[in-house]
Amino acid sequence: MRIALCNEVIAPMPFPRQCEYAAKLGYDGLEIAPHTLSDEPHRMGAAQVAAARSAAADCGVAVTGLHWLLLKPAGLSISARDDAVRKKTVDVMLAMVDLCARLGGRYLVHGSPQQRRIEPGETRAAAMARARDCFAAVAERAAQAGVVYCIEPLSSEQTPLINTLEESAAMVEGIGSASVRSMLDCSAAGRMEKEPLGALVERWLPKGMIAHVQLNDRNRRGPGQGEQRFAPLFASLKRHGYAGDVAVEPFDYVPDGPGAAARAIGYVRGILEALDA
Repeated sequence: MRIALCNEVIAPMPFPRQCEYAAKLGYDGLEIAPHTLSDEPHRMGAAQVAAARSAAADCGVAVTGLHWLLLKPAGLSISARDDAVRKKTVDVMLAMVDLCARLGGRYLVHGSPQQRRIEPGETRAAAMARARDCFAAVAERAAQAGVVYCIEPLSSEQTPLINTLEESAAMVEGIGSASVRSMLDCSAAGRMEKEPLGALVERWLPKGMIAHVQLNDRNRRGPGQGEQRFAPLFASLKRHGYAGDVAVEPFDYVPDGPGAAARAIGYVRGILEALDA
């Protein structure tokens, strides 16, 4: 189980400095938001990709995967009625799959709440069907690239589409590809799910639905900075032999990005050491 830091937390630093800082704190890797590397991440050239891989390798950290996939370029949507918009979106999603593999990552987390809305006069069912078709369109490319494309349930405060693990799992089952899975975002789960984190792992991990975990409190701060307790989560992950990645992803940086990153890794490593003992 590798512990990664979502790199936008320290994005004001140049990427090589992000790698150095994460390594010094004790993270195993960085989970990258592609827009932090380029304004046109779907068009990143070989030299830029190689430079990012080298920066991580030089510091001894991995690029574990990608998240926040559709912020740039503008105008993307997996649920829009406009066929041209959805085609452009799928093209970017395919490019993100390729980018993930080129960077050495092994998963993508599709959150991007603003790019999955219900348009005025539209039904939720129709928007969900279009979203499912977009996810299905990248399944084969993900399989070819050797990566897993994760559909992220997010809270209803962020998006009206795909709010629970049950909804995400139903979409995964409908697509029927081992390369499209779901994942657990702890903050969203704390707001939307009826079960605590450990119970969610017990329910969904054996079914093959949880391919990744993002750590954040329901108050949107880092793990250990709110009411949620994460020891039961890690105990369940270890009990089931989870060998995937876990990424720290606060949204509210307290006291600031670097400080939140430092506090989180100490909290997580403390839990893991206690469980090992």
